[in-house]
Amino acid sequence: MNAIIVDDEMKVRNAIKALLTDQFPDINIVSSAGSVEEGYRVIIKNKPDLLFLDIELPDGNGFELLKKIPRIDFKVIFVTGHQEYAIDAIKVSALDYVLKPIDTDELCRAVEKARALINYEEQQLKFQALSENLQSRKKLKRIILSTADHLQLVSVSDIIRAEADSNYTIFWLSGGRRILVSRTIKEFDILLSNSGMMRVHQSHMVNLSHIDRFIKKDGGYLQMKEGTKIPVSPNLKKQVLKAIRDHMYE
Repeated sequence: MNAIIVDDEMKVRNAIKALLTDQFPDINIVSSAGSVEEGYRVIIKNKPDLLFLDIELPDGNGFELLKKIPRIDFKVIFVTGHQEYAIDAIKVSALDYVLKPIDTDELCRAVEKARALINYEEQQLKFQALSENLQSRKKLKRIILSTADHLQLVSVSDIIRAEADSNYTIFWLSGGRRILVSRTIKEFDILLSNSGMMRVHQSHMVNLSHIDRFIKKDGGYLQMKEGTKIPVSPNLKKQVLKAIRDHMYE
């Protein structure tokens, strides 16, 4: 694999080079750059298989660099500090990243994933999701859901609720659509914490925008706009009611 590193910090570029040389001698680092413009030139010239890309660069951000590339047929591993909005956007877009300072194990895991065959169409879906999620630092807009057969790009606003089914999660979408994903609801609780989705029960997450009202009887439950009744855990009741009130005034 031929690799390029685009990061404005020389020490980060050197750290990645040293780790790759030590752990992956078959990866050839053909070039490095410290800005969007310089990165664009070396990518077009060298046509890498793998790109390590910083999110924040002096003359723009990493995704602005990717938008300049006519066809992204290489694997991208994002390198970032603790910009929470960027990390959340990368996660829900099903893309890989490593945090600064660079950790050996974290880098190795990301590189091993990169060895898998790249599906161009699926990668474009991921970048589309990332582009939209990075446009707003307030709330995530899109999520990539991986089914047994393919990836689906889903607007968070279309998600009505999610329900746990053992180690799977069922997403119920507007229009009566249903998607089964082989990840736990606990994982999605973390991924979608900045999206308007909320865990209201051990087995249920709901989209606050799709709640009609809270019903006090029968221990307390949510009446969703499309008619579903969702139980609320007693220990989450205060948090849920506060979240509903806060959402009303957003």
